[in-house]
Amino acid sequence: MDKGLSFKVDKLTNSIENIITGEVFDTQIVKLTEPDVKQIKKTNWQFDWLDELKDKSKEVYN
Repeated sequence: MDKGLSFKVDKLTNSIENIITGEVFDTQIVKLTEPDVKQIKKTNWQFDWLDELKDKSKEVYN
């Protein structure tokens, strides 16, 4: 089932940027491991991190 995106990607950058204030946040992208999933609160995401991690045809980054 395709859940789609509930946000607009307006540009690609090397960091997270607040489009309203222009504030830029240090960003680090790392490969997700199973122990990392325990730190992610499911209620904050419309994405099943663990399910995606278990799919060995994919690499998951956070």
